[in-house]
Amino acid sequence: MQACEAFDQFIYPCIARKQEELMHKTTIKDEEFAFLNAYIKMYNQWNDGDLGTMQTFLRDTFLNLMLAGKDTTSAALTWFFVLLAKNPLVEKKIREEIQQQLHVKEDENLKFFTKEESRKLIYLHGALCETLRLFPSVSLEHKVPLDHDILPSGHRVSPKTRMILPFYVMGRMETLWGRDCLEFKPERWISERGGIKHEPSFKFPAFNAGPRTCLGKEMAFVQMKIVSAIIIHNYNIQVVEPENVYPTTSIIMQVKNGLMVKVVKKV
Repeated sequence: MQACEAFDQFIYPCIARKQEELMHKTTIKDEEFAFLNAYIKMYNQWNDGDLGTMQTFLRDTFLNLMLAGKDTTSAALTWFFVLLAKNPLVEKKIREEIQQQLHVKEDENLKFFTKEESRKLIYLHGALCETLRLFPSVSLEHKVPLDHDILPSGHRVSPKTRMILPFYVMGRMETLWGRDCLEFKPERWISERGGIKHEPSFKFPAFNAGPRTCLGKEMAFVQMKIVSAIIIHNYNIQVVEPENVYPTTSIIMQVKNGLMVKVVKKV
């Protein structure tokens, strides 16, 4: 309760201040208030009485974004760099793609690039998907039916029956991903035309599936691409004793053993 009150005391003035700035702007550039504008437009367009007041809606939305993406994104990036340490050829290909697609030289410092430019990093996207397949940030999901239902397997379930879906196990099933399911292969995510190969969310549920699909999925990929590309291009990262790194038995797929890395600035 105290945490909720503290968050409200912080977020409501921020929302009010930005709304007031928005009202007093005669002309608004595309990059200004883009995030806030998008949610205000969505609220005005879809509000049918179920969203509450605009301030409450914005508060709930920003709370969800702040909490949902914190541990999950950092966990995904941690496992990504662990896998790169074990697969130097993949790291090399990502470096080459960054130089080619972002038009940056090997000895040139990379600081910024845009969301649109991040879409050009196809192989990096595949490597991140492969990371989330093997180490989904949310490793377990539970579902409870409201009514009697029949699963695709033919099993009947009754209301209030709690079902645990092990996403970690699903990502390593030979029946879903083939005999090489335990291998780290970003190529499996690249289509014959060189684009991102789509996999159904019920097969690749790292961001949940159906109506429960994570709202921040695209944002998470942009964030991970920007952070990982800048680090990979500018630094050499070596995981100390990567064979001793293994996951915790918790909701968030975090590293159980103490993860130690060497970060060396490229010369």
